[in-house]
Amino acid sequence: MIDGLVSIITPCFNGARFLADTIESVLGQTYAQWEMIIVDDGSSDDTPRIAGRYAARDGRVQLIRQQNAGTARARNAGMRRARGRYIALLDADDLWEPDFLEKQLAFMGQTGAICVCSAYRHIDENGREIQHPTVPLPRITPKDMRVMNRIGCLTGLYDAKAHGKVYLHEELHSIRDDYAYWYDIVCLEGEARGNPQILARYRVQTNSTTGNKLKLVSKQYHFYRQYLKHNVMTACLNTVRWGISGIRKFS
Repeated sequence: MIDGLVSIITPCFNGARFLADTIESVLGQTYAQWEMIIVDDGSSDDTPRIAGRYAARDGRVQLIRQQNAGTARARNAGMRRARGRYIALLDADDLWEPDFLEKQLAFMGQTGAICVCSAYRHIDENGREIQHPTVPLPRITPKDMRVMNRIGCLTGLYDAKAHGKVYLHEELHSIRDDYAYWYDIVCLEGEARGNPQILARYRVQTNSTTGNKLKLVSKQYHFYRQYLKHNVMTACLNTVRWGISGIRKFS
């Protein structure tokens, strides 16, 4: 574990359309001590070529290739390679503002938290801002996380010094694996802290619309029941809360 180093893990399956923009947002960080581990999850498009080109240009960018196995296994492959004290998960279509790492590390130092997140904008496939920014709770507890995932995955930053690496649950088959990951981390010390500054941009693609999200209701319910061990009534109530939140966010 290298003190001061941020390990950025980026799984990518056929994400060539936006991957270069995502990498550029990392290259443009004002905080330069990072490594970006891109895990090509069996892509059939130009993903490996694009990632390989950046890796050849900047030694901080690395490429791992594997057969298609889903985001949880891809992220875990990157996690095993990670050498940094700090861990971030950045998907291949999302973007960081240039001062994301600098401000999040400063916020972590100010709060003493091992896990922080930030506010973020929503953009469409053409980079235009849509909807209202998502602003996290100032203090996020395991109780908050049991209702719904309160940490925007693209903004989460975890300090692994005290508790070591946290791996994703591959048995979830990439359904809510990021939710389980951040829930596990929040439970380590009982809280995460939310930075109200807008430091990232979450890309809403066509297949991320509310209509498609409604198809995930059953999977969300089963996550509450099987992973979080909610009783039937609580699982139903939280599924409704999650659904209403999604409609408000993506309508």
